[in-house]
Amino acid sequence: MPTLDARLDAALALIRADVHADIGSDHAALPIELVRRGNVRRAIIVELTSGPLEVARQAVTRAGLGDRIDLRAGNGLAPLMPGEVDSISMTGMGARTILSILNRAGQTLPPALVLQPNDAPRLLREWALASGYHLSAERLAPGFWTYPVLRFEEVLGPDPAYVGLPKTAALKYGPHLLRAADPLLLTQLRADVVRLTPLTLPGRLAQVELEAAHDALNWYSETRQ
Repeated sequence: MPTLDARLDAALALIRADVHADIGSDHAALPIELVRRGNVRRAIIVELTSGPLEVARQAVTRAGLGDRIDLRAGNGLAPLMPGEVDSISMTGMGARTILSILNRAGQTLPPALVLQPNDAPRLLREWALASGYHLSAERLAPGFWTYPVLRFEEVLGPDPAYVGLPKTAALKYGPHLLRAADPLLLTQLRADVVRLTPLTLPGRLAQVELEAAHDALNWYSETRQ
């Protein structure tokens, strides 16, 4: 039976629901553990192709959870009915792939989302601000690189998570992570400064990213004096 790596363990910690759907389930490890540990009552696994779906089906059968975990073939949230689930997770995907699924979801989009992009988490934070979702929690998990895990909840009004923070830095690195002075984030910030400094020219993306890293580090310094 697959065990959870650090990024999936971080995602599990952010999921509490009656019914939860895992989109692109990666051997069904996350939904199996969600059900086993009581984080959810029932889970739904959605896979796009037959091979991964069969792998997930076999894992669910071995776990003896076929009565509590449904398996469905389909693209993104298309196999779900509006209002059927309380939350979804998408892990191990590029941010643009996740965005594409979210933007196609329509009425099937639930009130809570737990997302682990392999890149560009800023895109998801910006989507949430424009789509009526607040960033309620976030974590970093170690691995091949540092993985952000984000929980969004559908809430009216401006997201208070960004108040008092340098906006560009908070969108790139995460407002909750900045406030928590997450050690993994501090390591990432310092590495970004070293990596980006020799690449900068006025107006180029590297310059914008370097300024965001400096803004984050300066905010740390100012708030801890």
